[in-house]
Amino acid sequence: MEQPMREAGGAPPTLEDVARAAGVSRATVSRVVNGGTLVSSDTVRVVSEAIDALGYKPNRAARALVTNKAQAVAVVVTETDDRVFSDPFFPQSYHGALHAFRGMEVQVLLAMAQPGESPGQMTRYLHSGHIDGAIVVSHHGPELAKRLVSSRQPVVFVGDPEVPGLPYVDLDQHAASVAATRHLIGRGAQRIATITGPQDMRAGVQRLAGFVAAMTEAGLPPAAVAHGDFTVRGGEDAARELLVSAPDVDAVFVASDLMALGAVRTLQAAGRRVPDDVAVVGFDDSSAALQSSPQLTTMTNPASELTRLAAEMLKQLLDGAPSPEPVILCSRLVVRDSA
Repeated sequence: MEQPMREAGGAPPTLEDVARAAGVSRATVSRVVNGGTLVSSDTVRVVSEAIDALGYKPNRAARALVTNKAQAVAVVVTETDDRVFSDPFFPQSYHGALHAFRGMEVQVLLAMAQPGESPGQMTRYLHSGHIDGAIVVSHHGPELAKRLVSSRQPVVFVGDPEVPGLPYVDLDQHAASVAATRHLIGRGAQRIATITGPQDMRAGVQRLAGFVAAMTEAGLPPAAVAHGDFTVRGGEDAARELLVSAPDVDAVFVASDLMALGAVRTLQAAGRRVPDDVAVVGFDDSSAALQSSPQLTTMTNPASELTRLAAEMLKQLLDGAPSPEPVILCSRLVVRDSA
């Protein structure tokens, strides 16, 4: 089919132009553009050739009116702005969603809310018609999940939402933390402490539980437990607390690399050599693990892959499939210089 494109600067080609070029009705072109099924493969081919030849670009707003689809999904994060833009987990998570929707006419939006904020505003946005579905990659407590469980809005969580009926992808946080702690025990450490993540997050709870389980298994009491917030500053503050509550600590399992980075700095500032005096294991295998000196031994947490899998689940839901079963990934220990 030889149909010249309109001259540069002229009006863009319309649906009617495509219909004339393809020799079909405007309604047929509309069905092809909007993914209708009542069109033969030959007609789809002819219309597609006309679209390519003319350089026709479908009108997103008009298509949304016809299909009742926004052609957009949201990646939902309930964290402070500082943490979202400083923690490598979140850019990697967003990249995973982008990868899953690459090549599709779907916008991937970032929707942010502050921790402690009422989930009502986010829930209203998710139901506003601006998006077709959402991937929730960070959530504090089950309130947002509870609001969404009875909704027809397709939503997938990264991390167990602790509410039955919602699909999710997660890492086996408990097993990973057991492995990290066993590594420290295997090095001969006896006075092992931990710096936890937030206890209103499933990951924070499970990483602490894994540490306690491994210590109990070995017949060792935890030297100390200090609470952090998955930030460098939180790790620094928690390490100072440990040096007071457990001055003879000889190893620390830290529930994130960013906190471990801060903890190592604090330990070194106090004259403790890492790993000679205090061995440190982090969690995430993020860029922070390589920024530390010494570089961190850590557990992997494949943020991009977790969110990519969640996005694949979301695509299934958007296609009308039943809610998929949860997917649980395994972590592995990456041994570097800190332990």
